[in-house]
Amino acid sequence: MLFQFANVLVFVLFSILFIFALLAISKLLAPRNRSADKLSSYECGERPTGPGWLQFNIRFYLIALAFLIFDVEIAFMFPVGMVMRGFVESGQGWFVLAEVLLFILILFLGLVYLWRKGDLDWVKDLQLSRSDNPIELRRHARSRPE
Repeated sequence: MLFQFANVLVFVLFSILFIFALLAISKLLAPRNRSADKLSSYECGERPTGPGWLQFNIRFYLIALAFLIFDVEIAFMFPVGMVMRGFVESGQGWFVLAEVLLFILILFLGLVYLWRKGDLDWVKDLQLSRSDNPIELRRHARSRPE
């Protein structure tokens, strides 16, 4: 039994050594001539216009994260639906139904929480404070109707 684990350990050690050897070889053989063109962001062969890093609104991430959470949790419902007949035949149908309804209730409460918090609203009122970025304050002042 220990011999089998020793084989795995030796394999893992050789794998780690192989990875470090490849990294060292690539470090030694890689070209070192870095020009301004090579350090700039690549835009499909065109000259870059502006910075390579763009800041996206945080609402994109919030909506994507909420979608991902609810999508994955709903995907967990499909296996339960596939094996529900077996649970009903074994007499555990009501118990499994109660668990599924509890799961859906938790999902619904999460949706209500996001809704009440305002994370599902795309257009929000800006709440300005003294700690806000002055550039954003100027943009907000210019965009307000007078």
